Amino acid sequence: MNKQIEIDLPIADVQSSPDTRCIAIDRVGIKAIRHPVVVADKDDGMQHTVAVFNMYVNLPHNFKGTHMSRFVEILNGHEREISVESFEAILQEMVERLETDSGHIEMTFPYFVDKSAPISGVKSLLDYEVTFIGEIKNNEYLFTMKVVIPVTSLCPCSKKISDYGAHNQRSHVTIAVRTNSFVWIEDVIKIAEDNASCELYGLLKRPDEKYVTEKAYDNPKFVEDIVRDVAEVLNNDKRIDAYVVESENFESIHNHSAYALIEHDKNHH
Repeated sequence: MNKQIEIDLPIADVQSSPDTRCIAIDRVGIKAIRHPVVVADKDDGMQHTVAVFNMYVNLPHNFKGTHMSRFVEILNGHEREISVESFEAILQEMVERLETDSGHIEMTFPYFVDKSAPISGVKSLLDYEVTFIGEIKNNEYLFTMKVVIPVTSLCPCSKKISDYGAHNQRSHVTIAVRTNSFVWIEDVIKIAEDNASCELYGLLKRPDEKYVTEKAYDNPKFVEDIVRDVAEVLNNDKRIDAYVVESENFESIHNHSAYALIEHDKNHH
């Protein structure tokens, strides 16, 4: 009889109980949850990959906690149909179900591009790290796409002062763009690769290796040159409202990196 009474009693909702400290929390939620996703591919239509999600909402000062399980329910409710197009809907659902007025979702995933070597034409895949960032604040939805693009950079100073050769290295160009219309991941990758000393390839034959070595030598770039050249292209792209562009050169003759960053919001001069 006593067991039956215990079963019928409601389970306490501790998260919804009041909190007396009167301190609001800016972001609370879950980090580093993996989930399969489908991403639009410029060449093949769709690309299936796995993303790592961070999902946060704000928490008013009068609530003790948020309902962590609801974040996972929202992800699983969409199964694998998570894309740029459905990103805003997921964020809106999260804000509504967690009864808050602001939310933030990041999803980071490897994205593969099929590239042809410059001379032999041999094909191979190269991976890029992509992050979609969605935010709702004051009923306004903002979408940012960030891509880390590995490239080659060759030092202009080294080339100028050396009797032969010049030091070069692999560099990461990171471009984060806040967009007002659809932009392909490949479009962002191309901007970085076109403005580096040379782009990278997964597989090169000897004629290709000769080509990329000489191309880099003919096209020396400091980190300052790379970020300025990329920023110039982004300034002229009407689809982009704001951006941050970074370049980090993993120096081959130093045990430190060279680094440069430009940040610009076209709506705030």
